[in-house]
Amino acid sequence: MGKTSYVIALGSNRRHHKHGAPAKIISAALETLGKRGVEVIDRAPVFHTTAVGPAGRRFANSAALLRFGKNPSKLLELLKTVERDFGRRRGRRWGPRVIDLDIILWSGGMWIDRDLAVPHPGFRSRRFVLDPVNAIAADWRDPVTDLHVRHLKSRLWRTRPVDRRQSAA
Repeated sequence: MGKTSYVIALGSNRRHHKHGAPAKIISAALETLGKRGVEVIDRAPVFHTTAVGPAGRRFANSAALLRFGKNPSKLLELLKTVERDFGRRRGRRWGPRVIDLDIILWSGGMWIDRDLAVPHPGFRSRRFVLDPVNAIAADWRDPVTDLHVRHLKSRLWRTRPVDRRQSAA
């Protein structure tokens, strides 16, 4: 298999004893991936976002465009290894975390196995993912909806008219 492209999302809302603040953890995670055979092509700026759920602290979120010579399952294994190396422990969903690395899109289209679904099932409804992904891959098409990332972002945040009709009650 030749090198294929991936878009990953990165998030952090806890300090790390070695790397420091969440934005620095994101940079360190990308550097670590680079040392482990992943080519980092581009990265989005860091967006600071309000936590969803019980995570508490604000998150630093970003995205990166990568090239990697293996299938999505192999990239997922590597991402989980990096998360563990940075001190990530499995726990409460939507909880605080040192680093979270998710595969969002893959140049091969869709990938589904027991542990992974690409594109990421929730990315279309999450601004904290779409804003950074849009910054580096606005023209990437979602293989499920066939919409560009920029259109997904626009659809998510466009204003909708208020239905002013009132039912007769």
